[in-house]
Amino acid sequence: MYDKILTSLSYGMFAVGVKGINAPNACIVNTVIQISSYPMTVAVSINHSNYTNECIKRSGEFTVSVLSESTSGAVIGALGFTSGRDGNKLNNVRYKILREGAPVIQEDICCWFLCRVVNTVETVTHTIFIAEPVSGSETIKGKPMTYDFYRNVIKGKSPIYAPTYIPEEEEAAEKHVCTICKYEYSSSLIPFNELPDTWNCPICGAPKSVFRKME
Repeated sequence: MYDKILTSLSYGMFAVGVKGINAPNACIVNTVIQISSYPMTVAVSINHSNYTNECIKRSGEFTVSVLSESTSGAVIGALGFTSGRDGNKLNNVRYKILREGAPVIQEDICCWFLCRVVNTVETVTHTIFIAEPVSGSETIKGKPMTYDFYRNVIKGKSPIYAPTYIPEEEEAAEKHVCTICKYEYSSSLIPFNELPDTWNCPICGAPKSVFRKME
């Protein structure tokens, strides 16, 4: 089977917030789905290696912040490419803490909701948390960011523990690396020199001028 056939499935972009051991924590996921309306239940898939997985199992609760197309790529980079075990990922991200101790991201999100876990399913690599939304925002603002938008418009990549991660094949396209966060741009569709000068690194937000061509 063609190994990229599942990329035809639709995904969103979400920040899952949890009450950490020493500080609130959040990670980026693209697998939050509604299971039913009556009762209202959702499911989210989190890799066994993620600190967020450990925190959800401990507290039984998590928040989902639905990212919009206006959410900065720097926010996605901060929450999606580092571990909460190594430090506070929210240091440079605007958020609020619910009374349950879990954070809600406030960086141009569409909406948010708090979930209480009612069941779990273990797979070889991930835990599927089945949960009941118990509270949330009263309105929806902006246009939700899709995974396709993240990949093809802001040129983001999947972290290694993401369900959609596939090792990239060697490409003939030239590679340019961000000297700030080491993100590599290597699109064969849009050469680096054809990107507008206003283009920024999708991970840390640094300008195009800080990128260097890899030899």
